[in-house]
Amino acid sequence: MRECDLSNARWRKSTYSGGSGGEDCLEVADGIPGVVPVRDSKVVGGAVLLVGADAWLAFVGGLGR
Repeated sequence: MRECDLSNARWRKSTYSGGSGGEDCLEVADGIPGVVPVRDSKVVGGAVLLVGADAWLAFVGGLGR
């Protein structure tokens, strides 16, 4: 399993998260080579899911279909 130092990660809310007040949001961090870290915005410091960059692109590309 790959480990990443996310101590300086800059998290942003996903544009695909719910828009009603941001209570159900995902956050993603950019700039980590080869992966996209994803976390629950309500649980800062909680678990992070590392998604392969290619898998993330496929996932996001399929959202509008």
